[in-house]
Amino acid sequence: MIEALEQVRGAYSMLVLDDHEMIGARDPFGFRPLVLGKLRDSVILASETCALDLVRAEYVREVEPGEVVVVTQTGVRSFMPFAPMPHKRCVFEYVYFSRPDSRLFGRNVYDVRKQHGRVLARECPADADVVVPVPDSGVPAAIGYAQESGLPFEMGLIRSHYVGRTFIEPQEAIRHFGVRIKFNPVTAVLNNRRVVLVEDSLVRGTTLRKVIPMLRQAGAREVHMRIAAPPTRYSCFYGIDTPTRSELLASHYSVEEIRRFITADSIGYLSWEGLYSFTDKRESFCDACFTGDYPVKVSQQPKARQLPLFEPAVRR
Repeated sequence: MIEALEQVRGAYSMLVLDDHEMIGARDPFGFRPLVLGKLRDSVILASETCALDLVRAEYVREVEPGEVVVVTQTGVRSFMPFAPMPHKRCVFEYVYFSRPDSRLFGRNVYDVRKQHGRVLARECPADADVVVPVPDSGVPAAIGYAQESGLPFEMGLIRSHYVGRTFIEPQEAIRHFGVRIKFNPVTAVLNNRRVVLVEDSLVRGTTLRKVIPMLRQAGAREVHMRIAAPPTRYSCFYGIDTPTRSELLASHYSVEEIRRFITADSIGYLSWEGLYSFTDKRESFCDACFTGDYPVKVSQQPKARQLPLFEPAVRR
């Protein structure tokens, strides 16, 4: 297995199991998480610490970037067989991918997202009456925004948990239908109020394009969009099925054009400084989805194709 992985340069967290041993490996850049846990005499490998909580296991440590661990009946052996590389942990794990109850790269995801919301409130204040998250991933940032701004936090949108993550659905028709059945506004919270709507990120804009008119129909006087991340301009090639650049709004359109597309009264993004406000080691993270600076070069990227932004062409 080590000999095979020596020929691979990219992102992976891998687990191999047979009748006699369990082998876990993490790539030398450390793009994706992999953690080691213990439940009595058993050893557990998982992608997130919340999986350990589920079975009431003890968190031991992260599998280090470039580490291979071998678990047998006699215990755990650790190898560091690969040439060391600069660590490039995925910062978008903090923004969206990981569950908020996980501990990731040494920090609690929930706390980092709240910190993003607090900084967002300082950087992009709004003259409003209430802070409403786009659930579920926008909730911690909205709590932080509300705490910092002094505005009340309310669940003005209720999410159905029987619908998956819409931005990674393969077809546009499925994404649009998923948004319609995924959220329902709470009129008692929204009626005649100026709303700060907080979302973790903006990718295609599919969700917000549908949600903001829903809030207005429920009585919201104004909707001020706040995004707890910088603009997403590039695709991820490191294990996440994100859209091509032609589908990323921020790769082609200005902030004002995006505001018009999602029909918000105003829009504000978290700054670079705000994104990394939880750490002084920005260089140890991969932020290629925001910058296009890929730690492992992508040899054949699909060409970006600019799509029409506004109706009716957007539905093609």
